[in-house]
Amino acid sequence: MSLARNEQFYSRLPANHISLGELLTEDHLFYNVPESWHVVITDIRNSTGAVAGGMHETVNFIATGSIVSVLNIAFKAGITVPFFFGGDGATFIVPPLIADQAMRALAVFRNNTKENFGLDLRIGIVAVTEIYAKNFELKLSKLRVSGAFSIPVILGDGLYCAEKLVKNEAYRFDYDPKPEDELDLGGMQCRWDKIGPPEMDQEVVTLLVCAPAGKNQAALFARVMEYVDGIYGPFPRRQPISVPRLIWRTTFKKMEMEMLVRKGSTSILGLAASWIAWLFGYVYFRTSHGKNYLNSLVEMSDTLVIDGKINTVITGTPQQREQLQNALDGMEATREILYGLHVSSESVMSCYVHDLKDGHIHFVDGAEGGYTKAAGMLKLKLRNAEA
Repeated sequence: MSLARNEQFYSRLPANHISLGELLTEDHLFYNVPESWHVVITDIRNSTGAVAGGMHETVNFIATGSIVSVLNIAFKAGITVPFFFGGDGATFIVPPLIADQAMRALAVFRNNTKENFGLDLRIGIVAVTEIYAKNFELKLSKLRVSGAFSIPVILGDGLYCAEKLVKNEAYRFDYDPKPEDELDLGGMQCRWDKIGPPEMDQEVVTLLVCAPAGKNQAALFARVMEYVDGIYGPFPRRQPISVPRLIWRTTFKKMEMEMLVRKGSTSILGLAASWIAWLFGYVYFRTSHGKNYLNSLVEMSDTLVIDGKINTVITGTPQQREQLQNALDGMEATREILYGLHVSSESVMSCYVHDLKDGHIHFVDGAEGGYTKAAGMLKLKLRNAEA
């Protein structure tokens, strides 16, 4: 593969406009990630404790910041990269062209996070060739979720391998940022209030499902998604974000947090600029262009992540959730899957807005640390299974 074709590997992947269940059963639509690429992982140490201490919105925003820092670098390099939002961190698969620059930017971000919030952001990088050398799989495809929004889909346990390695101190990226190292968090926003489900009798469910890697993994994931589709309905019907429930609201505390994450400090001028931006949004969303943006915001909400496990935020009634849990419990009883689940009354959203047309994406989590709490339940099951 030529250098140019290698750097554009993900950009050149076709976006499959079929259901996720269909995609998972079509092995020929998945491609091995190039050996020269790298897996980059960020996560907040003891995020469970931070969430329990009421810092769930801060945790989400820091995870979003790590994504934005890498995406801005990729955008300037003219490439797109697959990334996966995890509530308390993120995972990327990046080409060698931007790997070093991305890690240096994340090192600056890590320092800011520690200094301003007292949270330790772990960052690490693992070569894809090393993952393959350990006999782990990393197969990638692309799914078109809506007209303008596509997501990466991973099969195999390659990202799980990378995560395990990064938690080993030998893989910690120990680097003291230099004055010339840049951190660009332009476009990151956190100005939406907590979002209630579309209907009053609904709840928000954050769900994580893992299955053993191998030839049966895709079929098991497809079966889980068949249950989700059959019980909750197709993707648009179980979407927790809806235009009528969006409230453009901010507080000085939120603006201060946004400034600390983006710039590492606050100022009166910065707060004034944030307030003016909020006021602009308040007016803009009442125009025809603004209403079109809100409709596309719902379409481009990142509520489904497939990174070697299923990560999704859905909405429905408690009765639907009980049906789903009964189905998943049956699969757990036969040792086909393990799952973690958290129920909340609202969802939270942080945003990356590069432009108001198609260059925006919105990261969704269950309120009060949905992904973090679901992951805690799943990790306990995994430990018990290993024991």
